[in-house]
Amino acid sequence: MEKEFVKEIADINTDFSQWYTDVVKKAELADYGPAKGTIVFRPYGYAIWENLQHELDTRLKATGHVNAYFPMLIPMSLLTKESEHVEGFAPEVATITQVGKEVLDEPIVIRPTSETVICSMYSKWVQSYRDLPILINQWANVVRWEKTTRPFLRTREFLWQEGHTVHATESEALNEAIDILKLYEKFCKEILAIPVLTGRKTEKEKFAGAVTTFGMESMTLDGKSLQSGTTHYLGQNFSHAYDIKFLDKTGKLEYAYQTSWGVSTRLLGALIMAHGDQRGLVLPPMVAPVQVIVIPIAQHKESVTQTVEKLVALLKSKGIRAQADYSENSTGWKYNQWEMKGVSLRIEVGPRDIENGAMILTRRDTHDKVTATLFDVKAVKKLLSTIQKDMYVKAKKFMQAHIVKVHTMEQMKEQLDKGNMVKAIWCGCQECELMVKERLQATIRVITNEHLKGKCIFCTQVKEDAKEVIFARAY
Repeated sequence: MEKEFVKEIADINTDFSQWYTDVVKKAELADYGPAKGTIVFRPYGYAIWENLQHELDTRLKATGHVNAYFPMLIPMSLLTKESEHVEGFAPEVATITQVGKEVLDEPIVIRPTSETVICSMYSKWVQSYRDLPILINQWANVVRWEKTTRPFLRTREFLWQEGHTVHATESEALNEAIDILKLYEKFCKEILAIPVLTGRKTEKEKFAGAVTTFGMESMTLDGKSLQSGTTHYLGQNFSHAYDIKFLDKTGKLEYAYQTSWGVSTRLLGALIMAHGDQRGLVLPPMVAPVQVIVIPIAQHKESVTQTVEKLVALLKSKGIRAQADYSENSTGWKYNQWEMKGVSLRIEVGPRDIENGAMILTRRDTHDKVTATLFDVKAVKKLLSTIQKDMYVKAKKFMQAHIVKVHTMEQMKEQLDKGNMVKAIWCGCQECELMVKERLQATIRVITNEHLKGKCIFCTQVKEDAKEVIFARAY
């Protein structure tokens, strides 16, 4: 039964892309929506997002950020105020030109991001230095008309959080962008058990309208890079365009400095691609909708059902997300089903276990079995904590083993073809950056060292202010 069940998903080693899609559907995370390029979040997938959202929202609020909500409908005239911004998003912008039989005097944009509508409000709210800083975040949906879509990674409508802050000084705004990047990095480590690479993006890869973009990249099990979050220092670009000015302490009128930043449901894709295996999804306990599944053995026996009910109630009372599987499916089917869904820990309880006052705990991440005293909640909590930490360590080791330093284009191609990211020296010239992309389909994901003397991987020129960067093929 187990082999037949696993055969329902593609082999992770030979067809990673199809394996990913199979896991999304088989683990009941999402399904394709009726409109092309959209997905429906099924309850199990949305529960992961809710857990992730709760944990990140708590951290953002702890740093003084507050939530608000802005309209998803934006007048076209607002979007066009910042020329670089509108040019960057133009191919992906969905517009409403007609409602019923009425042709609108001005097209309405469905937000691809919210800088424009939020800035229009900030221009009303900011008058004095006393109004600053503004530290607002919103949880919302956005629409970008992507040509090629894939569940969670790239869809025409997706969910995210986007922070938009306003500051009196350049240094305060720049520090905000860097601090949020660090917050994201820590969140990925402690909650998602995912190691990430962080650093500045190149001019070509930066956000449209930003002065500087900082990126956070995770690694997938096939050695590709996945942009998992970004923060942007906007400088005064949007404050000039939208007239966001304030009187400073001396009474002088100044333009404000701004940031924006966000992570999206793409993080669900990062979870799948960083931790999964041939049996399906593997979830870190911090975001698993079900942390513990209890499987009754010989559940037709009253003592087994009573014991399982008591155990589940006890686990829940201690804050553990636990449930029992009383379905009529075979025990083997249950094992496979809950492994596919990535439940962190499985507990088996049967007549013999009850007689011995014991329970068998099976880890989803390693498949190791541990015997514990029946109803020992402390042992369960400790093991969940261990699983969370071990999953990060494993992912970190994988990332470190798959980043290789190279010095020539031949070495770069060899390593990329092997499923690795590469660390290389780049002269800083956009032409070299574009030629690498054209020849090897690899892009610069982040800059890891800004100023060093070195020979460019492409043009081979030695530069005094060269940059060490991470090249990778990416989703």
